[in-house]
Amino acid sequence: QVQLVESGGGLVQPGGSLRLSCACSGNIFTLSTMGWYRQAPGKQRELVAEMAAGGTRNYANSVKGRFTISRDDAKNTVYLQMNSLKPEDTAVYYCKLDFLGRSSWGQGTQVTVSS
Repeated sequence: QVQLVESGGGLVQPGGSLRLSCACSGNIFTLSTMGWYRQAPGKQRELVAEMAAGGTRNYANSVKGRFTISRDDAKNTVYLQMNSLKPEDTAVYYCKLDFLGRSSWGQGTQVTVSS
């Protein structure tokens, strides 16, 4: 069974940066599409960024040019580098793994952007 553990969230001022990490157990990481999603209070969960096993990346328009997704297959870890953070980026950020049509989610990490 796959387990995903996010870390790196916290409180940051507008314009600041954070890097989220998601460590994955098991042996399917290198074959999986990894994604970061977020959910703000009262809103639906939305895709932030995803990265396929082959390296193709996809970003939400709202984060293009500010966020970067990357993965280290040797460490079974996916990262989300978030720069130029805005108050509207405040949300719980979740890591997701997709493999052969099945999805697994992490528990989420809170990101708060506020002065």
